[in-house]
Amino acid sequence: MRHEVIVGVERRRRWSDEQKLSMVMEVGVLGATVAEVARRHDLTRQHIYQWRRELRRKGLWPCSGEAVFLALDAPREDFGAGEPPRCEAALVEIVLRNGRELRCRGGIGDADLARLIRLVETA
Repeated sequence: MRHEVIVGVERRRRWSDEQKLSMVMEVGVLGATVAEVARRHDLTRQHIYQWRRELRRKGLWPCSGEAVFLALDAPREDFGAGEPPRCEAALVEIVLRNGRELRCRGGIGDADLARLIRLVETA
């Protein structure tokens, strides 16, 4: 009779969808790459990519064609008691789901911007 003793981490692990989603969502947080997240959880990069596709197929991945807003780590500036300076000269570029692009100057009103986006999407 033969017995096998496995020493170390069991290589065949099972992950719930919630665990997979939490690991996939770590990508990009504080600049974390897929390789770093995989290394942190003792996985291969392919696991992360495969899980992302699987979660998208199941409808659990939040990036299913909708707009996603990511946090921006920008240095805080103290503008004092006055109003912050306006960025009138800044150029805003929006890429829509249909592949079309909308470019306009900063400082445009919300209602005007929404109307422009609707016009470009339907054109």
